[in-house]
Amino acid sequence: MKGTGAKPANVREIMTQHFDPADEHDVLDPERLATPSGVAAVLERCGLAPRKGLGQNFLVDRNVLRRIIDAARLTPEDTVIEIGPGLGVLTWALADAVRTVIAVEVDAGLVRWLERLLRARDNVRLVHADALEVDFHALLAEHPPGPGGTGKVIANLPYYITTPLLMRFLEEGPPLDSMVVMVQREVAQRLTARPGTKDYGALSVAVQLRADVETVGVVSPHVFFPKPAVESAVVRLKLRPLPGDVLDEAVLFAVVRAAFGQRRKTLRNALRAAAKASGGPASEAAPSPRRRGRGEGPGETGAPWPDRAVEDALAAAGIDGARRGETLSPAEFVRLANALAARSG
Repeated sequence: MKGTGAKPANVREIMTQHFDPADEHDVLDPERLATPSGVAAVLERCGLAPRKGLGQNFLVDRNVLRRIIDAARLTPEDTVIEIGPGLGVLTWALADAVRTVIAVEVDAGLVRWLERLLRARDNVRLVHADALEVDFHALLAEHPPGPGGTGKVIANLPYYITTPLLMRFLEEGPPLDSMVVMVQREVAQRLTARPGTKDYGALSVAVQLRADVETVGVVSPHVFFPKPAVESAVVRLKLRPLPGDVLDEAVLFAVVRAAFGQRRKTLRNALRAAAKASGGPASEAAPSPRRRGRGEGPGETGAPWPDRAVEDALAAAGIDGARRGETLSPAEFVRLANALAARSG
């Protein structure tokens, strides 16, 4: 999905085109928010600048905007959580399509702008907060979907919160049907990677155990203002619970971490090293995979199985211990984790 928007100039060049920032109607025109001149005018009028630390790159291509909305497969009774609404161009379009939009924005300057833009949209709930700390269960309970509708997430995710925020939604399980997210292309490749490929890792397994993942399309840097240094991609995740045969979630993700923590080790050696590093007693429980800082991948360290259980578990699961973890499918990880869990009591 290549964008068709023209490459943006700098703010000063754009402001000398045909846009008068003193024109209140122009500044508040949602149609202009998906253009480089519109973005520049709002930033100038509000005394704002894109904040690199928050990964702020504003979408300025309506074709990409439509493709994001199409990928979300919205219905009029849906409730949509939008993470990082920015200047509100997508928020405005979503409000026309669904029952309720919950827009979560951490930047106080953008919140002030959004309050002006969205003041007449009575189906938009603007939340000034860090998305990593918001109680999404409570928000969805307060703004539930209508009859036949579902909860959905749409987000243009900065790199620094992509993994922790995705895993928060997947692990904590607010009532959501699907997610459509814009992420860096390399992250999209990891989310959709298959076993045995260089991009396949702990994030791939953790996400694919809880969602069916597909790449909707690649997005050029030229459809953003300012232009980022890398390509992006739109990814759709159709959410589902963990497989019902998982015996112990903590053991499962401890196995995944051990397998990918030392990719060059065989599976046998990686599991034994993890057991020895954690002290090995079977009675020690692994830390909860839900306790995680902003920059970490799925879960923490810890192996709640004894060294002596590894060989028996591999045999019971029918998995060759000489394989490397990156060759195991998510289903094989479940089978091996169940075998270890059964021998860790």
